[in-house]
Amino acid sequence: METAAGRELWVDEPVGRRRLPDPVRTAAVRAVLITALTLIQAMVAFFCTLTASWLAFPMVLSSVGSTVVATWSVLDVWVTRQVWNQRHGVVSTPSSTARRLRRERRRARRAARAEARAAARTGGRQRAGDNRLSRA
Repeated sequence: METAAGRELWVDEPVGRRRLPDPVRTAAVRAVLITALTLIQAMVAFFCTLTASWLAFPMVLSSVGSTVVATWSVLDVWVTRQVWNQRHGVVSTPSSTARRLRRERRRARRAARAEARAAARTGGRQRAGDNRLSRA
């Protein structure tokens, strides 16, 4: 059993997915905050409408505007992610492995074709030479 002094307080465990790039993560956090505020604002507008409060109309109008902004912020996350992937590229191990296997198969096919051509050339010359000898 380990003592309390020898044990670490925090142990990092490897995760399945990598962390999002900084610009994408900041856009995602911004989108989550804006969406949460929009949902709260929509609830307040709904309850103000139920109670027939004077605040209902301005809240409904601002909720519509906030919905547009929230949609824009979610699209911003998607666009930022696409731009990041285009600028910095994504290294995909499976496709790299597949690419290596395709290269090996291509080399094998080329080598087989070259051997077939060489065999056809040498075989064709011997037959042609044999025919010439037999004619003479």
